[in-house]
Amino acid sequence: MTDKVSPLQPEQETPKRRPPEIDAYVDHFLSTMCETSRRQILELLAQPRKDESGAVLERRSTDIARELGLSPSTTSEHLKQLTQAGLILPRREGTTVCYRIRNFLVVQAFHDLIKALDEHYDPHALEPDQQVI
Repeated sequence: MTDKVSPLQPEQETPKRRPPEIDAYVDHFLSTMCETSRRQILELLAQPRKDESGAVLERRSTDIARELGLSPSTTSEHLKQLTQAGLILPRREGTTVCYRIRNFLVVQAFHDLIKALDEHYDPHALEPDQQVI
């Protein structure tokens, strides 16, 4: 007797496991992004902004704080965490620190997820005890 799969039952594919260090990076990225202010900082930095030469423009930490309505110290802490997660790169210019996206593809994928959730959000689809106020 052979172990053939019936045409009506597709063969089950075993999920592929990532190396533990990749899983740890993904978990760290997602936990970092689950904080609203950090997500907003990345969204701000990921907005297409280029100069005449096509170089990606940076934003000063003070401008980020002002645009998001955060205190400079709170913004600095969030920027530090985003830098440690490898999502943004700082560049010091005298007493000013400018930031830019390090890996635009990772951030863009996150934005695509947020966009998909925005487009498919239906507050009426939630159970009454799960309604977002």
